[in-house]
Amino acid sequence: MSAVLLLLFCLGGTRALDNGLALTPTMGWLHWQRFMCNTDCKSDPHNCISENLFMQMADVMVTEGWKEAGYEFVCIDDCWLDSSRDLKGRLQPHPTRFPSGIRKLADYVHSKGLKLGIYQDVGNQTCAGFPGSFGHYEQDAKTFAEWGVDLLKFDGCGFGTLDLLAEGYRNMSIALNKTGRSIVYSCEWPLYEFSLQKPNFTEIRKYCNHWRNYNDICDSWDSVKSIVDWSAGHQDVIVEAAGPGGWNDPDMLVIGNFGLSWDQQITHMALWAIMAAPLLMSNDLRMIDPRSKALLQNRDVIAINQDPMGVQGRQFFKVNNFELWERPLANASFAVAVFNRLEIGGPRVFKLPLYFIGDGTACIKGCGITQILPYRWDFGWQRSNHALEIKVNPTSTVLLKVTVHRELYPKLTFVHEDKHRNDIL
Repeated sequence: MSAVLLLLFCLGGTRALDNGLALTPTMGWLHWQRFMCNTDCKSDPHNCISENLFMQMADVMVTEGWKEAGYEFVCIDDCWLDSSRDLKGRLQPHPTRFPSGIRKLADYVHSKGLKLGIYQDVGNQTCAGFPGSFGHYEQDAKTFAEWGVDLLKFDGCGFGTLDLLAEGYRNMSIALNKTGRSIVYSCEWPLYEFSLQKPNFTEIRKYCNHWRNYNDICDSWDSVKSIVDWSAGHQDVIVEAAGPGGWNDPDMLVIGNFGLSWDQQITHMALWAIMAAPLLMSNDLRMIDPRSKALLQNRDVIAINQDPMGVQGRQFFKVNNFELWERPLANASFAVAVFNRLEIGGPRVFKLPLYFIGDGTACIKGCGITQILPYRWDFGWQRSNHALEIKVNPTSTVLLKVTVHRELYPKLTFVHEDKHRNDIL
């Protein structure tokens, strides 16, 4: 990436919603993809949308290292509401599934050192048919603030016209800021515009902390691929909008569920890190398998996602069913993902010319290359005239960190399969 483009990206960050929040992509847990609108607490009390589910997830996030890894939000999606507002027009949670109320649930989550997210809709109804916020933006924002909510996911079902959609998203943003409480604002504004007109990302970024652009994710490889392909196909439109305070949201992480192979989970995690995506898991943390847990808690991958410079990466090369993605990082470093699109055969080798990285400038005086995924491995100090041989499984991704300054290159112990060695420069 050229210095000019990098400067434009950094300057773009000054146009963000001025609430001081989401300076790096939001991290947490969100119920929707895994638990959907399960309101049957009589026959399925362990998995229904109730205060118990969110309290249990908060407990696990603390005891199982999720909070320590950076995941801080416990987010309620649709189907938490009662079927109508109260006599004063206020939103109210379902009385039997949330008997203690949202304020008490927020207090519980906060007592764990975590934050609570909640869901509403810009229209008359939520996507599941519960009361929406149309005509009640200020009232609902005040209610959320009084309850101690820390994030609002604001959907767009039943928005009416595009003018009403935009007006609703703007009005809720203004109303949230007027409350005086720090509430991350997660929009789905461009998602509902894209099929009808090109969204104005300059305006969206002024009002939202992150925004959905494309379809809901499902627990399947086809779904993950479709989001990756859409993001790459629209990167010239969406990438420059991202930066500290405002992010493109390709939707939830479904790692640890049922639909992805191990290699596909690696690709999911690696590319969400490259794309500077909010890391909002939708899985069952109470029973996640150890390997998926370790992937989601991988500190090196999270550090790439949370890089303070806040430049979203992009796909920059395709050949022979390989894709290369690159993200500039702080300290003149880069993250590079080598993605094998084939879904047949065995591992394939991609010869990565190091002059590809950073518009040919990253390794011109040498660079240190560390493989982050699928396992950690040190390739040592390299010159730009070298081509690195990368072996990648079908549907998998190798994620690399390229460190340009020798003094910043880590002196670490690396583990490769069953062999251990020390690499000391």
